[in-house]
Amino acid sequence: MRYSFPKLLELLIGGRSLVLATIVKASGSTPQVPGASAILSGHGLVAGTVGGGLVEAKALALALECLRDGRARLAEFRLDADPADQEGAICGGTASVLLDPLVAEARPIFKQALEGFRKRRPGLILTLIHPLHDGFAHTAREWLPETAFADPARPHAAKITPEEIAAVLNSRKPRLFALGDHSVFAEPVWPLPRLIIAGAGHIGKAVAHLGNLLDFEVTVIDDRGEFANKDNIPDADDLVVGDIGESVRLVPNSPDNYFVIVTRGHRHDAEALRSAVGRGAAYVGMIGSRNKIALMRREFLEKGWTTEEEWERVRAPIGLEIRSKTVEEIAVSIAAELVLARAARADKDKL
Repeated sequence: MRYSFPKLLELLIGGRSLVLATIVKASGSTPQVPGASAILSGHGLVAGTVGGGLVEAKALALALECLRDGRARLAEFRLDADPADQEGAICGGTASVLLDPLVAEARPIFKQALEGFRKRRPGLILTLIHPLHDGFAHTAREWLPETAFADPARPHAAKITPEEIAAVLNSRKPRLFALGDHSVFAEPVWPLPRLIIAGAGHIGKAVAHLGNLLDFEVTVIDDRGEFANKDNIPDADDLVVGDIGESVRLVPNSPDNYFVIVTRGHRHDAEALRSAVGRGAAYVGMIGSRNKIALMRREFLEKGWTTEEEWERVRAPIGLEIRSKTVEEIAVSIAAELVLARAARADKDKL
């Protein structure tokens, strides 16, 4: 999740006195899953979550102890309180949480992971966990890029096969490996799905804001620098000023691409759509009236710019039907459709 990776890493790299709390194992019903992380300080929760409520309160209490003595802890939280207990957790599961105040020592590892994330290069953060007495633990980390899975010099993953490592990355789900007297927690680091918005007008700006909140990496494209700039669209991760059609075409192909076409006119919409359609993206949507869409469809098919099958994958008019009228409502309808498309893609990947 966005909060638990780039923001988390940026905070950790910043060098403050922090404790990184991570759920490394869970069984039964728990409010969060393995890999859920929170950054805690002496003043409370900084970012992320390991479940909220009682779990977070207990984690914070232990984090304060970690900050005082500088020692990591591996704690098990049982969530099976009596229903009559107003403050207890009754989920019925168990969560093992690693609380590590020594993250400053791993700053170079986090920097490597963040660089890989920003360059859209997947990999794994491997955390060695060596349990000690009374709940204490020794920890160490390494960054394992996808290109190094078969490297025999991997110190913390020496007993994990390249096939097991690849399986964790491809599943996009963390896994705790029990290796005798210690464990290795492998956390996949994948780039966020990329939302490419053609058009930096009012709707593009509003969609960029929602896309940022919804854990997309947001790119906004426009040929007008007075619109495609950080002052106007502060939520964009990347701003491209240039010919709209050509700039959309230059976006690298990926099944994690989500194209939203909301330019200022029919011609620019058509140019952007020609550059986006038929490239295996997870989503292509274009704004416009039904009459405009029908005319554009006929033109695209007659000129051979797309096939009938490719056109059927284009969401046009864009957005879920919620009877939207205002810019903000239109943006919400588009964002909701993006979330739906992302969930459908995730379901397809599980098959």
